[in-house]
Amino acid sequence: MARLTIVEAVRDALDVEMGKDDRVIVLGEDVGANGGVFRATDGLYKKYGQKRVIDTPLSESGIVGTSIGMAANGLRPVAEIQFDGFTYPAFDQLFSHAAKLRNRSRGRYACPLVLRFPYGGGIRALEHHNESPETYFVHTPGLKVVVPSNPHDAKGLLIASIRDPDPVVFMEPKRIYRAIRDNVPEGDYVVELGRARIAREGTDVSLIAWGAMVRECEKTADQLASKGISCEVIDVRTLSPCDWDSLLASAQKTGRVVVVHEAPRTLGFGAEIAARVQEELLLYLKSPIIRVTGYDTPFPYFKLENEYLPNPERIGRAVEQVMKF
Repeated sequence: MARLTIVEAVRDALDVEMGKDDRVIVLGEDVGANGGVFRATDGLYKKYGQKRVIDTPLSESGIVGTSIGMAANGLRPVAEIQFDGFTYPAFDQLFSHAAKLRNRSRGRYACPLVLRFPYGGGIRALEHHNESPETYFVHTPGLKVVVPSNPHDAKGLLIASIRDPDPVVFMEPKRIYRAIRDNVPEGDYVVELGRARIAREGTDVSLIAWGAMVRECEKTADQLASKGISCEVIDVRTLSPCDWDSLLASAQKTGRVVVVHEAPRTLGFGAEIAARVQEELLLYLKSPIIRVTGYDTPFPYFKLENEYLPNPERIGRAVEQVMKF
C-alpha cells in the first residue's frame, strides 16, 4: 500500500494501464513534458514517449474529436481538458459523436475513450476554472459520468473507466486533489462503475453527495454526532449509471434525505435524486427532501467563493431542519 493523494492516484492509474496495454494513449494540452497543469501526467512522457503521451494544440474540440477517431480505430485514448470550464468547446464532438457512435453504427463501433478534467471550486481560480457541469453529461445518453471523492476510488475508478467500452467523463475534484492521503493498493485493481459507496453508516438522515462534497458531508456528520444525530453519508461515485438501489436503500432506512452538490441548484443532479426518492419512497419519508447546493449564478470570484460552496454549516442547518419536521 502507498499513501497517495488523488492526483497521485490518477497518475498511478494511468501508469498501470499504459504499462499493461499499449493501446492506452494520453493526450491533451501540456500533458507531456510539463506533466499537466496539476501534474497528473508527470513522468509519463519520459517513460512512454511522445507517441503515447501527446501534447496537443489548444483546441478542446480537436482533442475530443481526435480521441473519437482513435477510439473508433481500436485505441484507448485518455484525453485531458485542463479545466472544467474549457470542456464546453468540446460539447459537439462529445454529445453528437462520442455518445452516439455505438447507437449510430448499431453496435458495429464502440467509443472507449475517457475524458478527464479537474472540476469544481475551492481553489481561488479565475472565471471558467470553477465549473461543475456534471448535469450536462449525465443528461446525455451514451456517456458514463464518474466522480471520485478519495484517492483509493480515484485509481480504481479510472482504471475501470479506461477499460470500459463506452465513453466516460471522469471528473476530478481539484479542491481535494492534494488535501487527502489514503491507502492505495499498488498495481492493478478496479472499483466497479455504477456502484455507490457508504462512506459512513448512520440511522437518522442520509447525506448524498459526490466529489469534494462527500468530505463536507463527513465533516457535518462528525459535528452532528455530538448532538446525537446519526448521519449516513452516501458517496454516489458514478452519476451515470447511478446506483439507485443503494441510494434508495439508504433513504428508506433513514427516512430523511439531504442532497449536497456544488453545481447550481436548478436542474442539478440533486433534483433528479430528490425526484426518484420521492417517486419510489414517499410513504417511507419522514420529512421533505432538502438540497444544499451552489446558487443559480455564475461561480463568484474568490472573495465570495466560500459563500457559494456548500459547507458543514449549511449542510448542518438542512439536517436539523429535516430532523425537526
